[in-house]
Amino acid sequence: MNATLRDVTSCIFTNERGVARRQARARRHLQSTEWGRGQLRLIQDHEVKARPPPIPARARGAPWPLLMGIVTSILAGALGVTVMGLVHHVYFDRSGLPDLGPFIRFETPTIGAVYDARGNVLIELAREYRRTVSYDQVPDVLRDAILAAEDKNFLSHSGVDYGALPRVVRKAAASSLGAWRKDGFGFRLQLPHGGSTLTQQLVRGYFLQDLTRLENGDVLIRGGLVPWLVSAVVGVPATNKLARKLEEVRLTLWLEDQMRQRYGSQAQAKREIFARYANLVYLGNGRYGFAAAAEYYFGKTLASYTVADAGEAALLAGIAKCPRDYAPSPGDPRPLQRRNQILALMARNGYIPEDVAKRAQAEPIRAVARSPVKIQATAAIGSVLDELVRHGEGRFGVEDLFKGRIAVQSTVDERVQTIVNEALEHGIASYEKRRPLAKGLVQGSVVALRNSDGAILAETGGRQVYNDRLTRYSDLNRATGSLRQPGSAIKPIVYLAAFRMGLDLDTIVPDEPIEVSMGARRPMKQIANYDNQYKGPMPIRKALAESRNAATVWIMREIGPDKVVRTARELGIRTPLQPDLATSLGASEVRLLELADAYRVMASGLLAEPHVIERVTDASGRVLYQAAKAARDVRSAGLSFAELSLIQERLRGVVRLPSGTAHSLDSRAFGIPVMGKTGTTSDFRDALFAGSTYGPQGITVAVRIGFDDNRGLGANETGGRTALPIFREILLRIYKDGLVGPAPPFPREIERGIDEYLALQAALEAVPRDATSAADIGD
Repeated sequence: MNATLRDVTSCIFTNERGVARRQARARRHLQSTEWGRGQLRLIQDHEVKARPPPIPARARGAPWPLLMGIVTSILAGALGVTVMGLVHHVYFDRSGLPDLGPFIRFETPTIGAVYDARGNVLIELAREYRRTVSYDQVPDVLRDAILAAEDKNFLSHSGVDYGALPRVVRKAAASSLGAWRKDGFGFRLQLPHGGSTLTQQLVRGYFLQDLTRLENGDVLIRGGLVPWLVSAVVGVPATNKLARKLEEVRLTLWLEDQMRQRYGSQAQAKREIFARYANLVYLGNGRYGFAAAAEYYFGKTLASYTVADAGEAALLAGIAKCPRDYAPSPGDPRPLQRRNQILALMARNGYIPEDVAKRAQAEPIRAVARSPVKIQATAAIGSVLDELVRHGEGRFGVEDLFKGRIAVQSTVDERVQTIVNEALEHGIASYEKRRPLAKGLVQGSVVALRNSDGAILAETGGRQVYNDRLTRYSDLNRATGSLRQPGSAIKPIVYLAAFRMGLDLDTIVPDEPIEVSMGARRPMKQIANYDNQYKGPMPIRKALAESRNAATVWIMREIGPDKVVRTARELGIRTPLQPDLATSLGASEVRLLELADAYRVMASGLLAEPHVIERVTDASGRVLYQAAKAARDVRSAGLSFAELSLIQERLRGVVRLPSGTAHSLDSRAFGIPVMGKTGTTSDFRDALFAGSTYGPQGITVAVRIGFDDNRGLGANETGGRTALPIFREILLRIYKDGLVGPAPPFPREIERGIDEYLALQAALEAVPRDATSAADIGD
């Protein structure tokens, strides 16, 4: 098309030149004769008559200047109206203002805490880690550093420092032109950081968070013709920043005026504004406000700061400009440069002597070396959050804790928790010494309960270090979140159900081959004992002490699986159990906490819901929730004390009888009267032990060791060998340190019943008791 256009144009110009040449030749020919000259004069006269009258020069140029004048006047008027509108909006319009009440009360997220039973902090949780301080609690040296770095005229201006405007304009122009020359994509306004007063920064961070987050997007945050026209020239992000800045100035002037009216003077208003800034400003690493930052970076409270700490004060003040660049970081020179600049400004403004500034500038940055925080009760913290959801009922919740609006006192005793953590690590280390290929892979969990009310004294959901990192409260809690087979640890529930049906400790049961159904179209399975032997008829007390599988299955078949399932539920096991004979050997999965609670009920005779929250209070200390103190005795669930006494004696016999699987606990070296039961699942996948000291004054501890992928622990890694030593260490240390009072003795009738049985067996068998029984490595 371009070539065609050039051709047509060339033809037109060629034709025009040909016509002109022919006209010139004709004129010369006419001028050669008299007649021709006469004809030429007639032609010229005709051309003059036919030519339109000349237009005066003034008339020829008049329409365009007039039009341009009109357009200029319109644009100038529109600009004037726009400027007047902006001035009115910023300085006089006070519509659509935010609620000042929360700002006056300074309702900002703070730090929530979970305390142990003795009032010690287990963990601090926050969306924004902040320590709220008053103006007077900010030391003079830090105030001076902040003013030198951010707003030296803060005490005298009305919220906006107009004297800084020329500097801001120059920086904006230089930045915009530099970006234009560098990129070559057209002019775009660049608004530099800086120039905002403390009040403006406070307004931006408190009232304009949403606008600030949206301003760098591609959508205008303010509609209308003017923003659209401005964005066409300087771009959408710059237009948004201008709109946000204007709103920032408007609210700043309004806020300063309101604070003066409320507090009676500009001086007091400035103190209040400064205090809020000092608490609100973000200073990196999740820390808000200078008090939290001082603790995090230097391990110090603000109250300890003096002029001698001018270097640290200057560094803290410098972070506010850009925490990413100026927070202390090993090997980064920028924080040091920023600190020294502020020290120089402090000296120039007369805040500190010159020699103090130079001495501080020569010092290296000595920030506290940060290491991952090791939390003892990570699993318990996760349980606290779960219980907040259950008990809040719209009055409080997890978010209230993270924003510091509530505090939680837990039932956890940090001393007991430390013992539990260390014992678990020791037990796993012993296992890994036997099985070096499993090092770092095996896992475990432990629960310790107070017998009187089900309070969780300690809860460990896994190793403290796993996969090369510290455990967090958000990680899997294997005590409450893992469903695993309990193995023989479920057997006491089978025997308790049998006692409820009229059997007793001397009832003879057969330890003989027995088959159970494994389901439709599957062959029957013969039940074997751990030692692959059958001992024939024996009393119930011996069957449980030696954990005879065949006898247990026979009992469950005789009384009916539904009786066992019902008894388990009444003892506190909420996970549905399968109503079949395999459940008697621990085939149905349960949570470790549920198993521990069932043993607690059998030891105490009291029904109570396991819980980790003792009390929830609001910021003023008002109690919002209190755990129930009253526990119900087992008779409310249809259990008699006589039946309970039978199972207590039976579980005590697991420890005291030489053939019992927990007989290693019946020694002078241990010396704590306990009852309990081991558990080992098929193919040695899990090793368990659950046991208690007696009565409401006692405690219950349950331990489980196993792999998350359900692989086997290895041959002979039974509950007695792998889990019981952990239980032993926990009980020894707790009672040695007197953390839960003295270990309560078992009733004399229980001990006497076992004594009489042992004497009878000795007389009948005429075999001396083997003090070196290998029962502690059985099931």
